[in-house]
This record gives sequence, structure tokens and C-alpha cells, in this order.
Amino acid sequence: MRVYVGSTNPVKAEAVRRVFARAFPDRAASLRVERVAVDSGVPAQPQDEEVPQGAVARARAALAASRGEADFGVGIEAGLLRCEPLDAYFDVQFCAIADREGRITVGHGAGFLYPPRVLRAVLEEGRTVGEAMAELTGIPEIGKKMGAIGYLSRGLLDRTQLTEQAVLMALIPRLRPELYEPEGSAESSSPPDPEP
Repeated sequence: MRVYVGSTNPVKAEAVRRVFARAFPDRAASLRVERVAVDSGVPAQPQDEEVPQGAVARARAALAASRGEADFGVGIEAGLLRCEPLDAYFDVQFCAIADREGRITVGHGAGFLYPPRVLRAVLEEGRTVGEAMAELTGIPEIGKKMGAIGYLSRGLLDRTQLTEQAVLMALIPRLRPELYEPEGSAESSSPPDPEP
């Protein structure tokens, strides 16, 4: 199984490798995960609908970059989602998985809040979260290491683990395809197999 990830970030590729290996254990030995630089089509610091749009664009571009070699293209995009009722912005990672048949499945991981000074740097000064967090922590390229979540959680969760959540959520319709068939199709009329 070949999977192309629309990013050169090793954290994203490792998260994809771990989840695909667990999700498809019978194909884990043949699993190959490749990183490829692609254009997300969204700003360096995406917000709101730009976050899932970036993930989908990365997945499609990664699949296209494989020139027919990949079974899946994966796009992962982190960004800020506004929650109006709380008057807050949450950092959320979206993952999109595209296959050769043109199907795209999407999911996202947990959301968390940034310190006020980081949020101000992003929203008022136009900086990226990565830049603001690197300045706050003194860790250059923190997003390619433990990530902001690793620092903020005191190591209880690192960026690879956080990204794994998004990848797994995007895989769910592929792990239980019988439950995600369009209504009225032949497959949807029969009940799913019971758990072993």
C-alpha cells in the first residue's frame, strides 16, 4: 500500500504511517508513506472553512503527485476555528483522504486553545501560530517537533499523537464502509456483520 502525504513535515507523515499500519494490519508490511510538497491553496495560517479546504486540496494534490502510484493521498491542515458561543478560537487539525476512485473522506482531531498572546500575534499581527509559538517557547520549528500541543500539555500529548486523531477520524468511513454507503444502495440494505 502506498500513501502520499501532501506535506514535507515528518510529523504528519509519521502520524499517517502509524494510523494506516494499525488500521490495515494485513497490509502494514507493504505500507510505504511518501512526503510530497504541495500547494494547500489556503493562507499560511488558515482559519475557519480554510482549514478543511486546505486538507482536501493537499489530499488531492498528493494523490495527483504520485502519478498513479499511490492508493491514497492524505492532506492534513491545522488552523483556527472560531467558536461563536464561547468567543474563542480552537486549534483543530483536519485530515482528508483521497483515493483513486475520487472518493474523499474527512475528519478532524481534538481542539485546544492557545495562550492569549499567541492568539493576539496571529489575529492582530498576522503571524502564524508556528512563529508565535517558536517565539514564546524558544523552540525553532516547533511544529516539526513536539508541536504547540506538546509544549502546552507539558508533554502529555505531542503533535504526532494529535495528528493521529485526525487521520483516524478521516479513515472511519473506510473502516466501516457498509455503514457509509448511500441510502438505497444494495450494500446499505443488509445489516452490518456482528463484532467478532
